[in-house]
Amino acid sequence: MDQRTTGAADRPRAHHDVRPGGRAAGAPDGVVRLPEDGAPPPGGADARRRIPRTDRLLRDPRLAAAVERLGAGVVKAAVREAQQRAREGAIRPEQVPDTAVALLPGTASGLRPVINATGVLLHTNLGRAPLSAAARQAVQEAAGPTDVELDLATGVRARRGRSALAALAERVPSAGAAHVVNNGAAALALAATALAAGREIVVSRGEMVEIGDGFRLPDLLVSTGARLREVGTTNRTTPADYAAAIGPDTGFVLKVHPSNFRITGFTRSARTAELTGLGVPVVVDIGSGLLTPHPALPGEPDADTQLRAGASLVTASGDKLLGGPQCGLLLGDRDLVRRLARHPLARALRVDKLTLAALEATLTGPPTPTARALTADPARLRERADRLAGALAADGIDVRAVDSCATVGGGGAPGVVLPSAALCLPEAYAAALRTGPVPVVGRLEAGRCLLDLRAVPEHDDERLAGAVRSARPAGGGRA
Repeated sequence: MDQRTTGAADRPRAHHDVRPGGRAAGAPDGVVRLPEDGAPPPGGADARRRIPRTDRLLRDPRLAAAVERLGAGVVKAAVREAQQRAREGAIRPEQVPDTAVALLPGTASGLRPVINATGVLLHTNLGRAPLSAAARQAVQEAAGPTDVELDLATGVRARRGRSALAALAERVPSAGAAHVVNNGAAALALAATALAAGREIVVSRGEMVEIGDGFRLPDLLVSTGARLREVGTTNRTTPADYAAAIGPDTGFVLKVHPSNFRITGFTRSARTAELTGLGVPVVVDIGSGLLTPHPALPGEPDADTQLRAGASLVTASGDKLLGGPQCGLLLGDRDLVRRLARHPLARALRVDKLTLAALEATLTGPPTPTARALTADPARLRERADRLAGALAADGIDVRAVDSCATVGGGGAPGVVLPSAALCLPEAYAAALRTGPVPVVGRLEAGRCLLDLRAVPEHDDERLAGAVRSARPAGGGRA
């Protein structure tokens, strides 16, 4: 996105793709300003000789501090880029230090934080659930040495992640035990490997789903060495279908929440309670990570209800409706969970201390951003949209507040519509907002760019407005 210098329309532009956190001295928006007289940089060999040397630039206190924060390689790359711009005459030699500072990334990671204005609460491409402030603080505290597998009182080895597992079990009273692996698919893969490798898994044809990005549930299960015994039809599977398929080679019966689609009309599916008397374990993959019933999602299965209905084991994702870090949850019969936790594959699928810290803080801390977004008041969302639209329109931007519809996303609550409100802008804003200093991801609808506020925390409203102002195209953004 071009960021224009102030003054006459024919003044040279400063082209700087500045990542979040990179700021030039005296330029709060990260843009290195050219002199007000608009004079071009002096050319020739004399100007090039005035370009500061790398060793001198690295002694600049701002760049020296950045070496400690980002690493020497990242800082030197910014210095070389600034020097090259001076050689090409795009900036003056005196501007090289400020330009190098402006080119520094906010962190040593290539990941850029974005504002999720898509109206999809759990957007897979944006990392699904944003962590709460409590979870972020817990991750920071756990980044150094911790007692993750040590009992400080006795000085001997202790169960890994014991406090996080205790918090998980406390949130689901009907669970005899809990275990955590690195994602939801891993939880199901561990169950299939430990309980049905070389044996059969009985599953309804209507639940043989694709879980995203081309990964299909049947392929995942077969990769564990299990065989699938499909029963029923796409739209109707009865308890009798499962009973007829049970035999000495059955490892377990599997029920899968379809997650991201619905079958309506002439349908029938067996409830968990109808499958518990078949003599084999019943494993229920609820997918979305809802631990207990939620009033806004009456049709979404939750772990506690499924276990009370007789499920032997429930698997789920931690980074969806639970609102925590990416992980896979296993809850259920104490002996069964312990058997899975001691399986050799469990070691390969275990989570690190940062995930355990974030999970525990999610379970014990205040409501998560996902929970807040799910219960947001539509009237308040419209008030925010009206206020933002009014302020931006006063700056000459073509914007209006509109009613909108948000969704849960992440495979959760298919078909559930969440009333929302949005800023409606010209379509050209979509790309400019995505590539701006503070990336904002909206959605295109009827030839306009919508910035839905349901997944945007209220404290980010001013950042969102600032991003819109920075993205304004020539002509003030009028359609």
